[in-house]
Amino acid sequence: MSNPVGAPAAQSHPLPSYLQADHLGPWGNYLQQVDRVTPYLGSLARWVETLKRPKRILIVDVPIELDNGTIAHYEGYRVQHNLSRGPGKGGVRFHQDVTLSEVMALSAWMSVKNAAVNVPYGGAKGGIRVDPKKLSMGELERLTRRYTSEIGLLIGPSKDIPAPDVNTNGQVMAWMMDTYSMNVGATATGVVTGKPVDLGGSLGRVEATGRGVFTVGVEAAKLTGLALDGARVAVQGFGNVGGIAAKLFAEAGAKVVAVQDHTGTIFNSKGVDVPALLAHVKTRGGVGGFPGAEVMKAEEFWGVDCEILIPAALEGQITKDNAGQIKAKLVIEGANGPTTTEADDILNDKGVLVLPDVIANAGGVTVSYFEWVQDFSSFFWSEDEINARLVRIMQEAFAGIWQVAQEHKVSLRTATFIVACQRILHAREMRGLYP
Repeated sequence: MSNPVGAPAAQSHPLPSYLQADHLGPWGNYLQQVDRVTPYLGSLARWVETLKRPKRILIVDVPIELDNGTIAHYEGYRVQHNLSRGPGKGGVRFHQDVTLSEVMALSAWMSVKNAAVNVPYGGAKGGIRVDPKKLSMGELERLTRRYTSEIGLLIGPSKDIPAPDVNTNGQVMAWMMDTYSMNVGATATGVVTGKPVDLGGSLGRVEATGRGVFTVGVEAAKLTGLALDGARVAVQGFGNVGGIAAKLFAEAGAKVVAVQDHTGTIFNSKGVDVPALLAHVKTRGGVGGFPGAEVMKAEEFWGVDCEILIPAALEGQITKDNAGQIKAKLVIEGANGPTTTEADDILNDKGVLVLPDVIANAGGVTVSYFEWVQDFSSFFWSEDEINARLVRIMQEAFAGIWQVAQEHKVSLRTATFIVACQRILHAREMRGLYP
């Protein structure tokens, strides 16, 4: 499954003036992934530069009055990477380390992800450079509403539809929906997804990303002969994605032996009691201090004896420095961009099968699509119906990607990019250039 062409250095790309060639960050990682797929695009390769340039980037100043009366300013972004296949779709994250490069890369991965599962969206992403834990609920609401007003000229139910991401949730989406609705003078439930069910949100949306991770994991296990019953699982990040995925794997008979998050790293060779750990995380804010497991050094997490590893925290976690320690047979990317290109090659050479983020965590956007459709029609489906539709879409998408990987003898990441980029660039070619 080796790559037939060496990826040229990202610096070889004609770079926009707002990026530094020597410090490309996550966007550089994405550009390398595009280089790897280019030889497989055939006649569509003439359009490949389209993938290397976001369609639209908005950087906004977000001023709010803090509870103590001072005025604070935060940097906000909304990037629309590609809109050839439909309106923009992608989350909004609140994190102190958010950068433009990161939001650009995340928007591009959304383009690929939406095309990979064939939902009619383009890729977009948003973020604010803020540590939300340092804000009161009132400050967080003011920040969200001001940011929504600032990006209001870009978003809309048929233009660009935000959703929750790192450190944002249904409440943040409710504030965004309300702010946009006030500005347009009518309730517009379809402007965001991941809303509370009472405001037009969808059943099954909260668990959707974790369920998608589990679904593609089950399919890959079947295809590679890995028995889930008794399989040892290590999970990084135990929030919405990692926690739900761990719960579903445990219910399928697997043992969750190690968990890491920002509060600590825990280990139990007999398997952690996942429902008890989820309850602990809900009350304590993290896995640290969980009584049903022993404490482990953070750096030892990657070398844990396990069959399945699920990185479900932030990007850039599996690097050339720790990829060699990984003993898992299967890595399922719950987070966006958790594996660097160098680490990808190391894992590939070791025979580790990586289920890439652009398919593995696409369950969230798939159910976001269901939510958007339900909002437009004002007709809502049952949770069983939603889960069944989600599983079917994920299984069909994964089967198609697996076939392409076998045909071209490439990694699943490159195969996903082949499928997705052909769809994006075919749409671009058919639409042509306006004017």
